[in-house]
Amino acid sequence: MNQLLMQRLTRITDEERRLLDGQNSVDKGIYTDAKDFVVDSRKMLATGKLIDIRPNTRFVHFPNHRHNYVEVIYMCSGQTTHIINSSVKIVLKEGDLLFFNQHTYHEILPASQRDVGINFIVLPEFFDVSFQMIEKDSVIGQFLVSTLCQEENEGRYLYFEVSDVPQVQNLVENLIMSIMDYGDDQISRYTMGLLFMQLLKRADLINNGNIDQYDNRLVFTILQYIEDYYKEANFTALACYLHQTVYKLSKLLKSATGSTFKDLLKQKRMHKSIQLLCDTDLSVSNIINAVGYENTSYFYRVFEEEYGVSPKEYRKNFKRK
Repeated sequence: MNQLLMQRLTRITDEERRLLDGQNSVDKGIYTDAKDFVVDSRKMLATGKLIDIRPNTRFVHFPNHRHNYVEVIYMCSGQTTHIINSSVKIVLKEGDLLFFNQHTYHEILPASQRDVGINFIVLPEFFDVSFQMIEKDSVIGQFLVSTLCQEENEGRYLYFEVSDVPQVQNLVENLIMSIMDYGDDQISRYTMGLLFMQLLKRADLINNGNIDQYDNRLVFTILQYIEDYYKEANFTALACYLHQTVYKLSKLLKSATGSTFKDLLKQKRMHKSIQLLCDTDLSVSNIINAVGYENTSYFYRVFEEEYGVSPKEYRKNFKRK
């Protein structure tokens, strides 16, 4: 990371100075007025802002808490230890990224002066532009969207071990500088979108926080398989290739995404058919073949159940000129 930027980020904050001078615990009044320790975006963000950054508080144990916003932590140097939902321990190392949704509880063990982490404070609506930049028919992209912005009261996180991916590191640095130097949410939104596009290219480096690392990689292998081979995808063949049972993979996928393989495959095929209807002049019969359906009547039935109109009517209403 740029050395001048690092100098700015490593400065001792007023809060940290009080801790070094003898204060022995976090001043919760900085973060919330509520009895429960829910860090409040109104305390962290200026009126009208959708995103900002602040350095991770060092020199003290940061007690168990959650946020009423999405938090992203980036380790600029050193490492920090996080206890998530009172059960999962993650040591966040230099160059790694950790995303929390609004329902995730976590605590942070004391960090030294060289352990510099940056907290991005992000309101969910900030991601509107970013998620529009993700390929709309990407099952992996849709999974990440649901993980960060779902309404269900479930604490979830995404852990990206991307210290050796220079494109990601450059984008995070640009994002930090755009927030610190320009305060322009629009630039930051597009930069975050580019960051997500890079992260999606390295789905093998994502840990979604529900299952262990090996099983997590199995889930993303399935999602990537649907993404790449939706036309001829065969779950039994994939299970055989991965030396797993269909039962185990089905259970893992359902636990991680809330959907079955059949549902995700249908979602991908439907999204792809929409893209072809709107962006090409291919006939409906050719589109049916292109997305992997052999039974024409079945495709029409599924499509109309999903969108309420026939493929031809959908094209008439939404085809891009």
